[in-house]
Amino acid sequence: MDERELRALLERVQRGEADLDAALAALRRLPYDDMGFAHLDTHRALRAGFPEVVLCAGKAPEHAAAIIARLAEGRGPVLGTRATPALYELVRALVPDAVYHPVARAIVVEREPLPQRPGTILVVCAGTADLPVAEEAALTARLMGNQVELLADVGVAGLHRLLAHVERVQTANVLVVVAGMEGALPSVVGGLVRRPVIAVPTSVGYGASFGGLAALLAMLNSCAAGVTVVNIDNGFGAGYAASMINALAAERSQPQ
Repeated sequence: MDERELRALLERVQRGEADLDAALAALRRLPYDDMGFAHLDTHRALRAGFPEVVLCAGKAPEHAAAIIARLAEGRGPVLGTRATPALYELVRALVPDAVYHPVARAIVVEREPLPQRPGTILVVCAGTADLPVAEEAALTARLMGNQVELLADVGVAGLHRLLAHVERVQTANVLVVVAGMEGALPSVVGGLVRRPVIAVPTSVGYGASFGGLAALLAMLNSCAAGVTVVNIDNGFGAGYAASMINALAAERSQPQ
C-alpha cells in the first residue's frame, strides 16, 4: 500500500463507501505481511516512497515467485532484480502481465506507472559488456518515475565518443556512470559536469581487475569532486539513489 492507496481508502470510509471492517482488513497487512518464509514490508512505499524490491538471486525460485505475486496484488510497481528466465516463467504463471527485461535481468509488473518528475537521469555506460548493470540502473530509475536516457559504449578507450554527447552529459540532473576494467570513466564525467555523479564499478575485466575490485578502488580514489560510488555491479542501488536525488531536486523546484 502506498500513500495514494491509503488516502483513497480513508476517503471512501469518510464518504461511507467503505465500512470500518473493510478498512481494517486492508490495513491489517501493515506494516508487513507474514508469508511464513518472508515478511513483506508492505509499509515501504508509505515510508520510503517506493515499494519493496525483490532481490531474486539466492532465493528459492518458488519463494521469489510467490513474493513477487503477493507484491503484485498491490498498486505497484513491482521490481524483481537478478532474475533468470526460468524464474520469470514461474512468475508469469502467477502474474500473467509480468514482463521480463533480459539485459537488465529483471522482472517488472507495472500496471499504473508512477507520475514522471522533471529532469533527466542519464546512465552512461563504458562498454557493451557493462550493459546489464547499466540497464538495471536505468530500469530502476525509470520505474521510480524518472525520465531516463542511456548513453552506451562511450568508454575512455575512445573518448571522442563521449565528447560527441557532452551537451547531453552536462544537462542531465543526475548521472550514473557504469564502467569495468580500470574504472576511469566516472572521473572523466565528473570533470565535465556540475551535477551528482554516481559511479558503478562492474566485474568486467581481465584477471587483475579482481572481479571489479580494481574499478571500485579507482572510483573511490577519483580526483573528480562530486563522485560517489556504489558496490560492484550494483546498478539497482545506483538507479535508486539517482531517483532519490532527482526527487529532491523536483520537490525543491516546486512553488511553495
